Amino acid sequence: MNQIDGLQDSADGLRGSADRLRGSAPGKRHNARTVAALTGNPGCTRRAVLDAAGVDKVRLAEQIGFPGAFGQSRFALARGNAFEAMLKADDCALLRSTLGAYVGGYEDLGVDEEDTLSARHSRTRAVLASGAEGLLDHPLLTLEVAGQTVFLEPDLITHQTGEQLQVVEIKSFAVIDGQADGASVSAAAVQAAVYVLALRQLLGDDRVSHDVVLVCPENFSMQPVAVVLDVRKQLSTLRRQLSRLASVSTLIDALPDTVSFDLAQPVPALLASIDTLTARYAPECLSTCEMSVYCRQQASGRTAVLGRPVRESLGGIETVDEVLALASGAASPTPAQVEAAALLRAAATLRDEALNR
Repeated sequence: MNQIDGLQDSADGLRGSADRLRGSAPGKRHNARTVAALTGNPGCTRRAVLDAAGVDKVRLAEQIGFPGAFGQSRFALARGNAFEAMLKADDCALLRSTLGAYVGGYEDLGVDEEDTLSARHSRTRAVLASGAEGLLDHPLLTLEVAGQTVFLEPDLITHQTGEQLQVVEIKSFAVIDGQADGASVSAAAVQAAVYVLALRQLLGDDRVSHDVVLVCPENFSMQPVAVVLDVRKQLSTLRRQLSRLASVSTLIDALPDTVSFDLAQPVPALLASIDTLTARYAPECLSTCEMSVYCRQQASGRTAVLGRPVRESLGGIETVDEVLALASGAASPTPAQVEAAALLRAAATLRDEALNR
């Protein structure tokens, strides 16, 4: 009982600290997209703390003058909503027809809008534990992320296939002649893996399949097509990255008491608080994080802006000026930079030879 009380006290303390950091604004909850993005860059303390505190990063970026063109366009959102509504009409008649062998019953777990998150999650657990076959719309799942329980409200459907539960992910990008955009498919697979992991934490690995069904429009029509994705690789990466995430409570406790992300503050105060958090910028952040434009500006002139492969190859060399000086021989490398400096000088020699020709 003491251990349970201790965990509850820790959770209450984290909530209190997060509320203090966020200020008067309501908190934003994690979803599959934010969990996938968080695990894609686990070394970024800035994102970990802002997400844990429930800070609205879109408004924060706008407030400090670095808004980004982040998220889907209105057209893409409208198309996605229309495609999903068409699939789910008449108790998912079209979707069940598309899935073929998976046709069964249908239950919408999100019909009671007065439900609390806990009540809806309890109802989801009860239905999933019963082993009833068919489609389950709007289940509510939970996942442990950096020491806190995150409610996931997936816009997905799950169904029984024999003894295993399987996830169905609906996306609005097109599958044209059997091919889809690789980046879009990869992002969908990671998000689906988040749901699979949450289901496995609830029911056990043997009850949930690692194969997920991706349903997209086919060619240039709104006719749906179902594709099976194996997400074992994404599951392995997700587990590994989640295990490496530092405890959010530890990160927050280490911050000075003056740090606050209350949007009612003056911009200089917000910038000072943001700068207490270490960022780990990479070009991929531009498509996954609302703070990426500000972080890119801060990283200007540093090797991080050239991407993770470059940064890792030039380990220990932090700035572009250092790179150029080592490549030209104008600077002597430290013991930790000897190997990278040799590669840079060789690359500079090859470049000069090519230009002279």
